[in-house]
Amino acid sequence: MALTRDFRETIQADAKRDPAFRRALLSDALESLLSGEVALGKELLRDYINATVGFPKLAQQTKLHVKTLHQMFGPSGNPTASNLFEIVAYLQRAEGVRFEVRSTRAALRRKQKPYARRVKAIASAGLGR
Repeated sequence: MALTRDFRETIQADAKRDPAFRRALLSDALESLLSGEVALGKELLRDYINATVGFPKLAQQTKLHVKTLHQMFGPSGNPTASNLFEIVAYLQRAEGVRFEVRSTRAALRRKQKPYARRVKAIASAGLGR
């Protein structure tokens, strides 16, 4: 889905005005990449970059050519993991945030009470019959 110019301008204006929106945009981009929605993740990262640091400054910081960066985040771009993680690291520093990856299953386990984990372990071992 191609975004209209007005929509992109609205995204950029919101990102410049609202730090929470900016962080959410970056978070959504990274979450999309991690869940395998690469095209969406690249598009969101491109919007985030345009609304914040801009491609010229990103090129300066990463030592990658501006055209290379535009191609990487274009529809047929295929950034290497090394370049992508370097860019994400810089964007986190520039935004003053640090994202962490956590397993959903592990997060759910931590929320359970200790006895709930024990009951679940007993049931899965077949000892609760």
